[in-house]
Amino acid sequence: AHLNKVAAKAVEKLMPSDVKGNLGILCQWADRIRRQYHRVRRRYRWASELHYINVQDHNCAYKYTRDCIGRNRVQDRCLSGAINNYTDQLSSYKKAEYNLTEALLFLSHFIADIHQPLHVGYLSDKGGNTINVIWFTRKQNLHHIWDTDIIRKLEGGVNSSNVEDLTRRIQQKIMRKWRRQIRGWEFCPGRLKTCPNVYAEESIKIACQWAYKEVQPGSVLKVHNFYVRIFHADEYYQTRLPVVEMRIAQAAIRLAATLNRIFT
Repeated sequence: AHLNKVAAKAVEKLMPSDVKGNLGILCQWADRIRRQYHRVRRRYRWASELHYINVQDHNCAYKYTRDCIGRNRVQDRCLSGAINNYTDQLSSYKKAEYNLTEALLFLSHFIADIHQPLHVGYLSDKGGNTINVIWFTRKQNLHHIWDTDIIRKLEGGVNSSNVEDLTRRIQQKIMRKWRRQIRGWEFCPGRLKTCPNVYAEESIKIACQWAYKEVQPGSVLKVHNFYVRIFHADEYYQTRLPVVEMRIAQAAIRLAATLNRIFT
């Protein structure tokens, strides 16, 4: 809804015809290829470290030159580096030098990822993946709660999924509650087409303020030889849900703004 006509037409040309121009259908492609059969997973193994940024523990700040480093100490091999790379690839769309469909799918997914606060999380716990809590009636890691479980509960239950209702809810809030903030969300300094460093800095601050808070310290409960951190799931859900919704909205607005700047 926030793409201009030129960008919408360019995006539609890059997508498979069966999705009828609906980029949202394909936004999970970059995750799906990590779970597919061995041949596909092996082909895209190089992309696994592009889904996150590890920052120094308890240092609630992000610095590109320090934090955007891959497993083999290769600079730019992280989520923000990937967003820059695929933005550059799409910006050269008239040269047909790259696989632009893949570039579009990676960029769309990675802009969503960088707005999930724990994709810019502490190195020691792998962005909350090793912090285990009781989420209502079951064990779950903190990263998964922010990736999936808060939204699933909003949609009607721990295991339910109603993407269309969620999309409508977020869109209504964009047009009403957050309408005056849209221009600020879209802005990138210095005529940049995208600004992942801004998004990453926001995410680590939110991770410290909301995701890790009331979870990292505290007692542990031993369940079947599995140490689970105790916290109040319902209170945590109610206070974190507005944050999750706003980050989803920001990701959508900023993806559209990035694509508008690329193609026009």
